[in-house]
Amino acid sequence: MLLTAGVITLIIFLVFAVNLNSHWVQKVDQWGQDTFEGNRFLEPFHIIGEPLFVVIVAIILLLVLWFKAQNFRAMIFALLTIAGGNMLNTIIKKIVERPRPELTNQLTSYSFPSGHAMTGILYLLTLAYLLTEFRSTTQKAIAFTIAAVLTLCIGLSRIAGTRHYLSDVIGGWSLGFTVFAIAVIWYEARKRAFKKL
Repeated sequence: MLLTAGVITLIIFLVFAVNLNSHWVQKVDQWGQDTFEGNRFLEPFHIIGEPLFVVIVAIILLLVLWFKAQNFRAMIFALLTIAGGNMLNTIIKKIVERPRPELTNQLTSYSFPSGHAMTGILYLLTLAYLLTEFRSTTQKAIAFTIAAVLTLCIGLSRIAGTRHYLSDVIGGWSLGFTVFAIAVIWYEARKRAFKKL
């Protein structure tokens, strides 16, 4: 199921990536701007998607996994998702070179896919996954629900602040989930292989 979801989100990313200049993507982006731009509730959520905030959270997570859990495989998993995903985002932005929405004092980096949306979904799902790895189904459901809501708010905050188009955010979410799915599949396979030893 996770593999299927990862393939679907990869297809969504690719569809948007190759159609950024199409009429239908422009309509999606226009709807996003009309619906979310200037939203004062959503805009502050960009803070928990800022690179510095994510780095601090990632370092704390790695330290907990190292000193408390001695779970080095989980540390690699977290690095694959958070650091690896961020590197992939930077590379793709430089390949696509999509300009950001027109705005006074706009950011100078490229727009597609949204770094906040991609990094946000990666670090929040990684936290939810690792912190509830040995917890009950109910606790997992609560953690992933919180992660999903925060992921949604981080992504939409970038449209609210006119930093990204909706297609940038969808691209970030979809590619981020694909990276997460691949990392989970690897992590679970390594756990099974270790148990057989």
